[in-house]
Amino acid sequence: GKHRIVIPCLGHFKEEYEKVSKLYMNNKIRTTRYTLLNFLPRNLYEQFHRVANLYFLFLVVLNWVPVVEAFQKEITMLPLIGVLTIIAVKDGLEDYSRYRMDKQINNLVTKVYSR
Repeated sequence: GKHRIVIPCLGHFKEEYEKVSKLYMNNKIRTTRYTLLNFLPRNLYEQFHRVANLYFLFLVVLNWVPVVEAFQKEITMLPLIGVLTIIAVKDGLEDYSRYRMDKQINNLVTKVYSR
């Protein structure tokens, strides 16, 4: 197998360190669920796994059928859009706080002791 090279004091070994370190994964912590690109689709996917949201979506779709239309189309969409927006904002704020905590932990200065 591969052997790991540990260079405790970079100094003039910086080039060698950069060449060797590309072979290994970093040890950064990432506890966030979302990125900027996947926030909206992943959040909607998670929210529509809740039965209540599926029920309101069913009512919205059913109300677009002219024979069954009970309310104005826009009125039936308001509860669903409101709930989805509030939960998305809450999830986004929670994930952003996780991102800040991860960034703080990943930037901590550590000490390495050798014998």
